[in-house]
This record gives sequence, structure tokens and C-alpha cells, in this order.
Amino acid sequence: MRRYFLALLLTGLLWNKLANAQSLKTVVDKALAFAEQQSLLMARKYGHQPGVLPRSFEAGKSTVSDSRWWCSGFFPGSLWYVYEHSKNPELLSFAKLYTARVEREKFTTDNHDVGFMLYCSFGNGLRLTGDSAYQAVLLKGAESLSTRYDPKIGLIRSWDHNKNVWQYPVIIDNIMNLELLLWASKQPGNAQLKKMALSHADKTIKHHFRPDFSSYHVVSYNRQTGVPHKKQTHQGYADDSAWSRGQAWGLYGYTYLYRETREKRYLDQAMHIANLLINHPKMPKNFIPYWDYDAPVQADTPRDASAACIMAAALTELSDFVGADTKKKYMEVVEKQIRTLASDEYTAKLGENGNFILMHSTGAFPFKSEVDVPLTYADYYYLEALSRLKKRL
Repeated sequence: MRRYFLALLLTGLLWNKLANAQSLKTVVDKALAFAEQQSLLMARKYGHQPGVLPRSFEAGKSTVSDSRWWCSGFFPGSLWYVYEHSKNPELLSFAKLYTARVEREKFTTDNHDVGFMLYCSFGNGLRLTGDSAYQAVLLKGAESLSTRYDPKIGLIRSWDHNKNVWQYPVIIDNIMNLELLLWASKQPGNAQLKKMALSHADKTIKHHFRPDFSSYHVVSYNRQTGVPHKKQTHQGYADDSAWSRGQAWGLYGYTYLYRETREKRYLDQAMHIANLLINHPKMPKNFIPYWDYDAPVQADTPRDASAACIMAAALTELSDFVGADTKKKYMEVVEKQIRTLASDEYTAKLGENGNFILMHSTGAFPFKSEVDVPLTYADYYYLEALSRLKKRL
């Protein structure tokens, strides 16, 4: 009799596990289906406006940019992700159209965001179509980005402004742009690009991160000595605070650095950051962080859905590289994030929210810019997280 009840219990537990897995799959499938509808509305809205790319929806008005804005590659990239799962030919046409609007950035040498601009758009386009013209754009873009590397300092310079404050500023966001260099380094004659990328990654570990593995936003280096002379924030709560999106950039960056190099120091770094974020005392139960982990928490303190999306995409991939117990912990966090983001609390209604998918992100709180609004990069990393999760369910 005991064996019968034990077998019944185990069967029930197995059934519950399968039911939960199917339930999450349903959440992901519905989220991708909604994304297709909402993205088509957005694409149709600006399709006949040359050079226009969606940016946000603030105070009841849509905001857009041209390709020069650092976010320009995200909407084209989102279209590629939605097309990947829907195979809708109209989406393919729009993905190509909006990707072409970013092409001129392959010549950009005055900022570090070329990786965001091109790898999210042309990179996904190349992955899904194999178009050699896309490969050529990416190679030229990597060459342009590499001009911002100073071998004396060993890092890629982020910004050229505020020269009276910063000599050679590097922001944590810049870790994301190394993926373009690592991809390009696999092409004949480009081995030096990998050396640049790894030098930047290693010096960022050394100088950007604190003992608890939280990160500064901006580190400025002395141009003569290559040693940091300032460590501060630009978009966070305070110089010594943990700006939420910045922490997510670090997690994502060192995860793909491990994927591309299999160097254990990058896996260790990613896991340390993940542990900090998952166990942070100010991390909400649904794992959608406040805009800064050290900001005072009140009823109206903004969340940052974009930070959660980046974190979910990163943890889903990082779970492939760790032991079973850690993988389970990571994926439990991802599931909570995705279920929350896919709920009515964070997902817009069809045709609303400026045709963006998600609500409640924070761009630059100290400047009162893009606070509690949709953001194009929140949608992009949400779709990437959904795509990665779908392949694992």
C-alpha cells in the first residue's frame, strides 16, 4: 500500500512538473504571438517614413530617432526575432526595410554603440538569412568600432563629450559591443579584434567592479598612465550605487564572453554578478528590479523592465553553462520574470503603448528622461529572452 501511494505521489509530482512546463510554454507562445501583432502595427506605422526608427512613447506621444541614436538597431532586431518564430513574409520585408535604415552606421567612429546598432540588426539578419551583404556591413562596422581602441589604455573609449570631466571614459554598457568584435575576429585577418575585446573585458573586470561584484557606471582613465582617475555614475542613483541596467549589461556581457571564449574567468564573473542580483535585498519578488538597486524604495519608485529583460536573456543562456542546481535557480528566476513581463501588468494592450510591447522601463531617471515608459531595447531583449526560452522548453 505504501508503494502504491508513493508511486501515486511521484506520478503527481511529475504531472505537475510537466503541466508547469507546458504552462510556461503557453505563456511564451502567446507572448510571441502578441509581439507579432504589435510589431506589425509599429512597422506599418513608420514603414513609409524614410529613416525613422521607434524609440519610446512618453507623455502620450511617440518618440522616434534616425540611425544616429544608440538604440537604432533594436527595432530591426526585434522584427528579426518575431519573424524567426512566425515566418510571416510581411515581417521579413519589414525586417529588411528597417535594418537597411541603420546601414550607414557601419562608418561610425565617434561612439561605441556601433555594436548595439549593427549586431542587433544586421547580426540577426545575417543569422537568419545568410545574406553576404549583411556580413560585409558587420565587418565594416567592426573595423569602425576598433578605431576607438587605444592600445596604451587597452579599452574602447565610450564617449567623446565632457572632456573637462573625463579623459577617457568607459561605461559598463560598452561590454555589450564587444560581441561584434568577437564575431568579426573569426574572419581571416581580424585576429587582432579578439585581443582588443578581451583586453577590454579583462580591464573592465579589474576596474569597473567592486568587491561585491556590483559595477560602477562610468570609469574614466588617465590618458597618459592608463589608470582610472574617476569612478562615477551618469544614469544611476549615486557614484557608488548599483544602477540596475548597468548590472544587467555586465551579466549579459560576461555570459556571451564565456560562450565565445570558454575562459573560466568570464563564467566566474557572470555567476558572481548573477548571484549578486538574484540575492540582492532590494530585488523585488517578481525579479523586475527598481531602476537602481540603491535608490530609496517608495510606492512610486520606478521599476526598469529593460533591466529585467536583459537579465532574463542572460540567465537563460548562462544556465547552459552551470550545474543542475544552479541552472534550476537561474531558470526559476527567468520564469518569474517572463510570467510577470507577459502579464497585463507589463504587457500593453494591442494597439496601445505607442505599439511597443512592454511598459514600465526607465531610461535615465536622474535626467527625468524616459521614466516609466516603453523602450525599444526592453522589447528587443524581451524577445531575445522569449526566443532563447522557447528553444529550451
